[in-house]
Amino acid sequence: MNYEELNVFKESHKFVLEIYKITETFPNEEKFRLVDQLIRASYSIPSNIVEGNSRNTTKDYINFLYNARSSANEIKYFLLLSKDLGYISMERYLELKTKIEDIIKMLNGLINSLKRKI
Repeated sequence: MNYEELNVFKESHKFVLEIYKITETFPNEEKFRLVDQLIRASYSIPSNIVEGNSRNTTKDYINFLYNARSSANEIKYFLLLSKDLGYISMERYLELKTKIEDIIKMLNGLINSLKRKI
């Protein structure tokens, strides 16, 4: 299946766009610290899905999905830190946390589906 057809790709791409938007409101001194980390981790998810999908073996694809999942879990911490530093509200934190947890569940589902094929 082409990566563009995958719900996990679509949702992770939308999540990247949200991260870009929310980080615009972060203080300038965070530009090369927390903002950079959040953005890199967020676009790592769909980019790993794309790269894995283009690999020749299912095993390689799964490894890239593990990388995507690791980045998603990293984001969970960055969101907590952003909330605790007062850069995002509790409401926004909970909303984004739910979205990234849903993406993690979708990644796990895709990983498990691919593992059954091996």
